[in-house]
Amino acid sequence: MIELKGIHKSFNGNKVLNDLNLEISDGKITVILGRSGEGKSVLLKHVIGLLQPDRGRVIVQGTDLAKLDDREIKEFRKKFGMLFQNAALFDSLNVFENVAFPLKEHRPMTDREMRDRVHEVLELVGLKGVDHKFPSELSGGMRKRVGLARAIVLTPEILLYDEPTTGLDPIMTDAIDKLIMNTQKHLGVTSIVISHDIEASFRIADKIAMIHEGVILLEGTRETFEKSKHPFVRQFLEGKATGEEM
Repeated sequence: MIELKGIHKSFNGNKVLNDLNLEISDGKITVILGRSGEGKSVLLKHVIGLLQPDRGRVIVQGTDLAKLDDREIKEFRKKFGMLFQNAALFDSLNVFENVAFPLKEHRPMTDREMRDRVHEVLELVGLKGVDHKFPSELSGGMRKRVGLARAIVLTPEILLYDEPTTGLDPIMTDAIDKLIMNTQKHLGVTSIVISHDIEASFRIADKIAMIHEGVILLEGTRETFEKSKHPFVRQFLEGKATGEEM
């Protein structure tokens, strides 16, 4: 489905991705795990075509993104839905208007068709009867659910989650994890989740890829990570700081 081949990316001389290689399987949940500042979000922006690599290739469904012009890449992005870290809702719009926004922008339909589609996805994410509420009236978990409803309203083939459980308590984190798994199962989409939450990653992932110093240090299942003896993997899983972090 998605291949990143020999990706190099630097900003102002600071190398963030350094010959990174990764394959992301169709119809599965892949978690990109790593510390803050390791390039997880940079990697995600390459997948969706918001960034171009200095060297290397990003291939999505057989298409090399570097070969698309601006119009083609904009059209190609319709394959993606994205849940941002803070849900990125429009404060001045209510829940219905937030979820309907992509439909108004990209899909001609009647008011009834739009209403039915918005209610369909709100029900899928466990939200009914909140159409007229504004983001300020919602809990953090509810805002994430509205953000996910908006991300899937155009029926994307690939879902991207940027730190979906950041700032949530353990109970709501578990609820969002289950929502990610149920959404993937119900829609059959390919899901990429950016995270530094070990336990959440272990719960939801079909595959985990750890990024460290610009490369994929280790990839595999939960068992792969639990059995790894690599010093950084052990440090990360055990949550132990070294003198360099102090």
